[in-house]
Amino acid sequence: MGFELKMVGFIVLALILSVILAVEHVEAARHGGAWSHVREGYVANEVNDLVTELPSQPVVGFKHYAGYVTVNEKNGRALFYWFYEASNLAEKKPLVLWLNGGPGCSSVGYGATQEIGPFIVDTNGSGLKFNPYSWNREANMLFLESPVGVGFSYTNSSTDFSHLGDEFAANDTYTFLQNWFLKFPSYRSRSFYIAGESYAGRYVPELAELIYDMHKQNPSLYIDLKGFLVGNPETSNAEDWQGLVDYAWSHAVVSDETHKIISENCNFQRDDTWDNEKCTHAVDEVFNQYKVIDIYSLYTPVCATGTSIESGYKSMQAQVMFKPRSKMVPRIMGGYDPCLDNYAKTFYNRPDVQKALHVSDGHQLKNWSICNNTIFSSWPESRPSVLPIYKKLVAAGLRIWVYSGDTDGRVPVLSTRYSLNALGLPITKAWRPWYTQKEVSGWVQEYEGSLTFATFRGAGHAVPIFKPSESLAFFASFLAGNSLPTNPL
Repeated sequence: MGFELKMVGFIVLALILSVILAVEHVEAARHGGAWSHVREGYVANEVNDLVTELPSQPVVGFKHYAGYVTVNEKNGRALFYWFYEASNLAEKKPLVLWLNGGPGCSSVGYGATQEIGPFIVDTNGSGLKFNPYSWNREANMLFLESPVGVGFSYTNSSTDFSHLGDEFAANDTYTFLQNWFLKFPSYRSRSFYIAGESYAGRYVPELAELIYDMHKQNPSLYIDLKGFLVGNPETSNAEDWQGLVDYAWSHAVVSDETHKIISENCNFQRDDTWDNEKCTHAVDEVFNQYKVIDIYSLYTPVCATGTSIESGYKSMQAQVMFKPRSKMVPRIMGGYDPCLDNYAKTFYNRPDVQKALHVSDGHQLKNWSICNNTIFSSWPESRPSVLPIYKKLVAAGLRIWVYSGDTDGRVPVLSTRYSLNALGLPITKAWRPWYTQKEVSGWVQEYEGSLTFATFRGAGHAVPIFKPSESLAFFASFLAGNSLPTNPL
């Protein structure tokens, strides 16, 4: 009799769950457009995405998952993710979504396996090595290749590429999250944060605003968004350009004469400033000087493999073409290996790796690249600034932290300072050094409304590559909502 009662109970529970999912699907479909694809055809089961045979993976005590989430059934559009449980107490820690920029660059190739994931690609893509400073020590980390066409993410409809842009990317990422929570239902109620770097300085706040707005429209699609974190972020066109040229001049990359011509002929607040030939020629001269060094890390070597260093960010965001530097021995300074992009490309195009990550059968391979130049070159004009989103979400009480590696020339610390100053927020804690292990890690300033800005001393564009332990300490403070330590204890 007890057995029969238990069976009846299970059946009733299953019926209740199916009704709940059906109702939620109808609610999502009422929004139309992008939201009509939320929750299509999903079963709350992550087992099929469990990664169990990743080649050369270090032994770890946590689970990780990789695979696809469909965001549009009709067009066959699916985004690839890699998710790492927290290394301890995963059930008690928040969920963090990481996005890289470009637009068109891989969060798996950069964030997950060069910067903050538990496995870092090793020399020549031969394998993986353990990262003792992985951010999954503090949170459950979700890396997403977005938008469609980036990394392993794909579509069966070529017309999707004609619609790409900031809004399209935000809508797809939002749909991804709603459907991902059906695979991993225990994470729906977790505290949720978004983080990213570079062009994700636009992706992240735009997605945060969408989540905030959608919750107000439809509470059933609730995501417990607590805040966001962005590094060396593209933020506001005028301030970003002014900071780029001022930084190049202040760091002796360009001459006084070039800087004077820009100052006299470029008004980056005006859209027509690029009609001024003196302005455009002088700005071109800034980028000409960056051809011989790494704009993303002024004081470290370029990758000298004898083939090309035209990979990843280095060939895209600044639109600067780097030439091969043959007959030079690759060098590594300060723990930074400038050839990591090449290693990632080799690793992710291995048949055994693609099979382990559930992207191919190991025979019919996908051609993975760390950045999609076609997406970058065809990306439509974005909104001139995301500072209005900052104002809106600061007022809503979200925690927003912004950080800058101070040796990045592409989205330099001056660009970010100019952008944050344009917000006009009152300063609550003045500019001061912050410390990790008794050493000055950078400087920090706090503003009214849970906005914090910090620098990383001696770090380039992708800060965690240069300052892994400091980045982890910074991330832990962000999640805890604690001010950075300002004395060398």
